[in-house]
Amino acid sequence: MMDYIIGHYNYWIAIFLMMVGFYIVISRGNLVKKIIGLNIFQVSVFLLYITMSTVKDGAAPIITEGVKLYSNPLPHVLILTAIVVGVATTALALALVIRIKEAYGTIEEDEIHEQDHSL
Repeated sequence: MMDYIIGHYNYWIAIFLMMVGFYIVISRGNLVKKIIGLNIFQVSVFLLYITMSTVKDGAAPIITEGVKLYSNPLPHVLILTAIVVGVATTALALALVIRIKEAYGTIEEDEIHEQDHSL
């Protein structure tokens, strides 16, 4: 049983990071901290996909003599695209937080709700 747990350490790390990111998102009222939590969650998914796509003794997908096992490059390409989209989404989210700060004078979720309800 212990060998099974140690043998799948990449899954445990991804699950741990996913739960940390999720906890930060639901427990914090600060909008910047929520963005950081979403980024941690996103990194856990990246880590999971990259570690799952690794093939032991796999070679680059270039046809050469003597190589029988190839590693699939598609997950790495998809994650590279996801990283670019994630950076752009984070930049947009931070820009929105700046606009919220200018409009409400705070980035705390509770204070923003109080100001909305008092109007």
